[in-house]
Amino acid sequence: MERSKEHYQVSVEELQQDYPDQNFEEGLSEAEAKKRLAQYGPNRIESEKTPKWKIFVRQFNNMIIYILIGAAVLTLLMGHYSDAVIIAMVVIVNALIGYYQEANASDALDKIKAMLSTRATVYRDGERTDMTADELVPGDVVFLEAGDIVPADLRIVDADNLKIQESALTGEADSVEKICDTIENENVALAEQFNMGFASTFVTNGSGLGVVVQTGANTEIGKISTEVNNVEERKTPLMREIDHLGRGVSIVVIIAAVVLFALGIFFGTYSISVLSLAVVTMVVGSIPEGLPATTSVILAMGVSDMAKRKHTIVKSLPAVETLGSVDVIATDKTGTLTKNEMTVKNIYIDSHAYKVTGNGYEPKGEITENDQPVELDPKLKLFLEAGYGANDTYLVEEDGHWIINGEPTDGSFLTLYHKVFPYDEESHYEEIDMLPFDSDYRYMAKMVEDAEGNRFVFIKGSPDKLFPMAQTENKDFDIELWSDKVRSLSEQGKRVVAVGYKKVSSDTEEITHELLHEGVEFLGLAGIVDPPREEVIGSLREMRRAGVEVKMITGDHPITAKTIAEKLGLAEEVKVIIGPEWDKLSETEKQDVALNYQVFARTTPKNKLEIVKALQARNKVTAMTGDGVNDAPALKRADIGIAMGLKGTDVAKDSADMILTNDNFATMSTAIAEGRRIYDNIKKSILFLLPTSFAEGLIVAFTLLMQRGMPLQATQLLWINMVSAITIQFAFIFEPAEHGIMERAPRKTGSNLMNRHDVIQMAYVSVLMAVVSILAHDWLISMGADQKTASTMMVNIIVISKIFYLFNIRTSEMAFSKAFFTNPKAFLIIGIMILLQLGLTYIPFMQAMFHTEPLTILEWSISIATGFIVLVIAEIDKFIRLLKRK
Repeated sequence: MERSKEHYQVSVEELQQDYPDQNFEEGLSEAEAKKRLAQYGPNRIESEKTPKWKIFVRQFNNMIIYILIGAAVLTLLMGHYSDAVIIAMVVIVNALIGYYQEANASDALDKIKAMLSTRATVYRDGERTDMTADELVPGDVVFLEAGDIVPADLRIVDADNLKIQESALTGEADSVEKICDTIENENVALAEQFNMGFASTFVTNGSGLGVVVQTGANTEIGKISTEVNNVEERKTPLMREIDHLGRGVSIVVIIAAVVLFALGIFFGTYSISVLSLAVVTMVVGSIPEGLPATTSVILAMGVSDMAKRKHTIVKSLPAVETLGSVDVIATDKTGTLTKNEMTVKNIYIDSHAYKVTGNGYEPKGEITENDQPVELDPKLKLFLEAGYGANDTYLVEEDGHWIINGEPTDGSFLTLYHKVFPYDEESHYEEIDMLPFDSDYRYMAKMVEDAEGNRFVFIKGSPDKLFPMAQTENKDFDIELWSDKVRSLSEQGKRVVAVGYKKVSSDTEEITHELLHEGVEFLGLAGIVDPPREEVIGSLREMRRAGVEVKMITGDHPITAKTIAEKLGLAEEVKVIIGPEWDKLSETEKQDVALNYQVFARTTPKNKLEIVKALQARNKVTAMTGDGVNDAPALKRADIGIAMGLKGTDVAKDSADMILTNDNFATMSTAIAEGRRIYDNIKKSILFLLPTSFAEGLIVAFTLLMQRGMPLQATQLLWINMVSAITIQFAFIFEPAEHGIMERAPRKTGSNLMNRHDVIQMAYVSVLMAVVSILAHDWLISMGADQKTASTMMVNIIVISKIFYLFNIRTSEMAFSKAFFTNPKAFLIIGIMILLQLGLTYIPFMQAMFHTEPLTILEWSISIATGFIVLVIAEIDKFIRLLKRK
């Protein structure tokens, strides 16, 4: 079976040489089949499942978790067991959330395996027999009929009106007519290999024979399985940035701890045990324990909100934030940008050029001419009846959705008819006979009888087949004129169907091709298109404004794809390339084309993956949307893979990070805005947490450098970090999106989480909080207060400073502006925090645990005043920055 040619280039005559008497129905002998099974292996896809324990363990593999584990170990070594338990619980909960999200996603490879047929009808030793598809080997001759799943990749050698639905593999909406003829061309796209049948696709019509040419992992679906298995999933931008930040923070804190420990020994003021405790306290105070918990909760709340209100299921927490940094969305056309519901949009009858409103299978719309509704004249009525009659498809409404059972092109005529005639109205004609669509003749016809006993044959099909029939009937029929109209519609990316009828005698019982070639009355032409989703156009406009490019990757014809792209407004000038042209490019050329072209037509699954990789090679954060099996590798490779929930295959859904439950691409712009909001809020929480944590560390560091007694206990620092910081930080979960969030460009790949000003602000706020706290502490001591009272006031100063600083960080506008009340839950959370601080200060068991004492009105006033100083200075800085922007 090894041949140098592509399988579609091998002739039927060449293949026949492998069988006794050159008869395909003799098939292989059992002995030969057994030998080939040993050589090629079973016709199945092998895959390795990731053990559940590995999924759980890898949840701990990020720098934030390392910091938390380090904090837990340090507090354990210090003997603060309850604090160590709290931090350990945060680590475990964080890991469980990630595990739950990942483990709940079914394995895409298992779904691909399930798509392979379980049974096949095969010729062996001259006998036709059923066997498990696992036993198929290259060279086996398989019998196919309507309803079968193709069990392996086949070269079709006999076809009787054979049609196969390949949309999940190629993106083509309609079933594909199969032929036996040899295809001489090289580099033919999958969608155009008309003499091939591919594993996992469905036979929708007719019957045929196919010789197995590839099995298992070597089939087209098997190659996709291998791609899915081998594709590396990249860390999300947020996780990369937080890992980088976590490493930076931990290195700075550890270096500072080592330096302070060395200085402490050098000064000799403290014993080793006291110095060690002080340095460990500084490390614990400086490490932002609340960061992973807050990040996870903000992401989880965003995921929950998107599922409830935005028709979006996110399978991994960081994926939701990745949306906010997306530069490019690579998307399938059929079913994503378009409805995957063929629709008649144009009708040409005589000199009339009608247009049809409404899109999809839902029978809503009307027929117009010159933008005015038309009255139903006899010829238009007959056109509608003929298109409706020459049909074997059904249109039904299920759960509020209009769907068809049959061919999309036929379905378009049913919808057209019911836009004029009520859906529940019975046809006025009774069926007598039908001539089904045949690829050799490319038309279908139905004989009907009306209430008066008159019989007609309604026919619709390819214009080049009906035009000669029309000319036979009417010598004045202008083929050139109507051919120009066909050409005009085709150039608009529309499929063109001709409609006609023939009156026959009442004793005619059967339709024959000879009867039709005696002549038919030509009625007109229909221009049919898979319409763009109306909501997508506005969504694409918003995405372009937000700096997000959209690339269309499809198995469809380049003219059709370009027409749809132009209607959608994909770009000012739409550039198109086809898969075979792409395959000839070098890696550098592919990267240039991926950046500069908008439409990629006649693509293979391998092309889709290569396009995503090329975009990523140019530092583009790439989202990929799709619904077919052919999309799975690219969905997995993309920074965020997005599958369609209603029409998407299980394989696509399991390979994706996110699922659009309403199949509405327009949801993407909402999801991007939500991703940007979540990123903003995570960044705000980090910019809030780090300086307040560093302030605690600086208080200990300044005290060591001044060689004085520790003003704060370790338990007080842990209270501030684990209770106040996390509680206050939860306010960021509910923070609404900033004004103009979709009018700014996506953040650059590789950019730091914090810019130069963020670092400067973090530094001065840390120092400011530490200095005002130490000065207030020393002043109170100088006024005769004891150490417990002074440290209690210092804890409250730090917490109140955090509360005031929250209002600065919450918004890019001034704190006391219209944005002040946009987050009511922030005030509720602050109220809870104040109650906790009052409990810390006045409840006896907490006083004993945290070494606190009641404060006077004066001491509370000092705490509030010093906290307000932090807000004022941070707001002055913000005001100066806003002036510079103007």
